[in-house]
Amino acid sequence: MIEQMTLRDLGVIAEATLPIGPGFTAITGETGAGKTMVVTGLGLLLGQRSDSGAVRAGAAQASVEGVWIVPPDGAVAERVREAGADVEPIDETRAELIVGRIISSEGRSRAAVGGRAAPAAVLSDLADDLVVVHGQSEQLRLRSAAAQRDALDRFGGADVADALVTYRDRFAAWEGLDEELTTLITDRDARAAEAEELRAAIAVIEAVAPRAGEDAELTQWAERLANAEALREAAALAHAALTAEDEATDATTLVGEARRALERAAGSDPELERLAEQVAEIGYRLVDVSASLAGYLADLDESGPHELAAVEERRAALSELVRAHGSLDEAIALLDTGSARLAELDDDGERVERLTREREEAASALDEAAAALTAARTTAAARLGELVTAELHALAMPDAEIEVSVTPAAPSRSGRDEVAILLAPHPGSSPRPVSRSASGGELSRVMLAIEVVIAAVDAVPTFVFDEVDAGIGGAAAIEVGRRLARLAQTSQVIAVTHLAQVAAFANNHLSVVKASDGAVTASGVHQLTGAAREAEMARLLSGMPDSEAALTHARELLDLGTIAD
Repeated sequence: MIEQMTLRDLGVIAEATLPIGPGFTAITGETGAGKTMVVTGLGLLLGQRSDSGAVRAGAAQASVEGVWIVPPDGAVAERVREAGADVEPIDETRAELIVGRIISSEGRSRAAVGGRAAPAAVLSDLADDLVVVHGQSEQLRLRSAAAQRDALDRFGGADVADALVTYRDRFAAWEGLDEELTTLITDRDARAAEAEELRAAIAVIEAVAPRAGEDAELTQWAERLANAEALREAAALAHAALTAEDEATDATTLVGEARRALERAAGSDPELERLAEQVAEIGYRLVDVSASLAGYLADLDESGPHELAAVEERRAALSELVRAHGSLDEAIALLDTGSARLAELDDDGERVERLTREREEAASALDEAAAALTAARTTAAARLGELVTAELHALAMPDAEIEVSVTPAAPSRSGRDEVAILLAPHPGSSPRPVSRSASGGELSRVMLAIEVVIAAVDAVPTFVFDEVDAGIGGAAAIEVGRRLARLAQTSQVIAVTHLAQVAAFANNHLSVVKASDGAVTASGVHQLTGAAREAEMARLLSGMPDSEAALTHARELLDLGTIAD
């Protein structure tokens, strides 16, 4: 529940702290005093979209802060911790959560959860487990088939919830198979064309049979063949210098003579012996190099224009693969990945048969789940209609009858049922959809009756009603107040009201008071007790807080509310 809420510079409210607490809190005030700003502030705490127009004129920003009491290990605390914040333990069963929202006059918005900055989406997530807000817009929402189905599902409890989970799981399985099969059949021609293109590309690559790095090797080899004459001349000159026909002048002979000369005198000096070894090593190296040059020249003699043509032809074939696939490595890789993709594409016929069979099995399982969900909803609908009818009789609609119908509808993620809440307001009248047969006041009472009935099986921590009593008065208003008090026995109830008959049943009465300060009008919130509350009740009844007749009537209503408690 929300224990306290503080508003600053929101609408006409300069600063106000609302002590709320458990039970039934009624919020009253003159027209234009800012009662709606209380609901607006609460909406901001629940992640609703911010509006810079809500910032009080002349203020740089508006702020709202709420203090909630939540279970220390429940869904709310878990979501807060996921956001990087935490709740403050009070005892073993309760913890305090502080939530805040700031809106600048430029339209920027900041949110805080548990003392840490957080996206507004976190507030929206928390709202699902904290509050149900009912106002004029919610009455309009009750006219929708989806809202009526949701109300029935809430009332149906575990039986409907379990059946709905099973149905949704099976619907998702069937839908996934159906989409896959539809895509496969629709794209069959495109997949066949892809297979043919892939098969042709793989055939070309296999025919060329490229090796990794082959293109670089061939580039070097082509460069060698293109410059064969210059290479041959250089190699021949070098070979001749090492092993000339005139042994007296070639390098090998001269180095050999140097080695022998040093060896003859090396015995007399170790240093000379070391140098002789080095010269001998040079001689061996010269012999090796000379042999390598001879082999190189032989290779060049065997290579000719015909080999250069073959290399260029191979390079051209590899270049075609590079142009087609981006690089030689990608072309080689396609041999592996393309073969796997071809196997998948060539399996289309078998896949269609397999998916068709699996989809039929999934559809059969879905039919069973849909039938079970319909049965659970139908059972719950009969009970909901009876209980809401009884509530409406107590809400000054003694002849009204509510029927909740469950009829076949097109399959969707929510089932195969269309749920409609039907109202027969008078004896002998045919039940018609509440969206067309109920007036504004009747719709308010139907909505309240539904919430009172559902709360008995699916309690919500906090209900907020924004002028749920619009369009009613007299005995009906008294019964609305009585039902709100009854709802407050299991949930926290906050109601913005303009009726004394409703406010009389509250255990906590807050008044939004407008005061004028020159050119600035500001509002504050007062907690009313005793004579102050009697005066506010008299104002609600007659517009005259000092009228003795109105005060007497106010006291009677307050006594009625006390007796109801």
